[in-house]
Amino acid sequence: MSTFRIVPHGRLQEWVAEEKGYFADEGLDYEFVASNRPDETLNPSVDSAEAAPMEIKRGAFESMEAGRACEISSACHWAVGMAASAAHGRMWGHAYSVTPSGIWVAPESPLQTPEDLAGVEVAVGWHSGSHFSALQALESVLPRDRIKLQFVGGPLDRLQLALDRRVPAANVFGAPGYVLEQQGFRKLVDTSFMIGFLINGDATEDQLRAYFNALQRAQREIDAAKERYQRYFLNELPERYHPLFDHRRAGIGERLVFEPYTKEMFDRTHRWMLDWEIFPQEQLGHVTYEEAVAV
Repeated sequence: MSTFRIVPHGRLQEWVAEEKGYFADEGLDYEFVASNRPDETLNPSVDSAEAAPMEIKRGAFESMEAGRACEISSACHWAVGMAASAAHGRMWGHAYSVTPSGIWVAPESPLQTPEDLAGVEVAVGWHSGSHFSALQALESVLPRDRIKLQFVGGPLDRLQLALDRRVPAANVFGAPGYVLEQQGFRKLVDTSFMIGFLINGDATEDQLRAYFNALQRAQREIDAAKERYQRYFLNELPERYHPLFDHRRAGIGERLVFEPYTKEMFDRTHRWMLDWEIFPQEQLGHVTYEEAVAV
């Protein structure tokens, strides 16, 4: 049986499972694979502190489309569902997670209400959770033709651009979102969203069960004593942000839900993406729920 390669998702659960020995208890031979790690350089959209951000049209879906060098990874359920329906891996159907997220503006911003975002470019990541969650949250507030998005890269990129005041609003989740909150940024719209798991490589049923059993134990431990583990958010932030972040003031971030990701959820999400015409025809998937999701 090959080593089970795990890409953490900026959350606490994998770190807790490792610290407490839950993976070992399950007999899982595993390793963490770096992805968007704290030592990763920021993309060209934030290279200059003064120039306008560059448009970055590559995100979570494209990384799954290209193939991830791991057995399990996570991304928003929209991207995972589309990747699975296009046969770029299979979606795990027995669990998902929910992450707090929001569209943030600087303390001095004149924007005060969700309606004030009409015609304002909101910084998001292309074909990623921030992209889809912004559309879903804003469509209940604004006409579609008044929703404007700016594609500038990943969470750390959007964090830096927001801190630099180079974007008027940014959709950010996870530890970067806690940094903005602690720096006085205001959340105009809550964009909390679902995250799915994509199975890649040669993952076996036994490995997958072991992995999720360990994560479930970790979730229970976090629920019971989060203050012991919030320090792990520092693993998800480059050191230059550590002075801006007090982990004791953060929440628990992404929370795992050990419930089925149902056919109704899968089909509803797919229809929503088709309705918004988010993906070009060549990226659309047509695999059924039964083929795309491991249930």
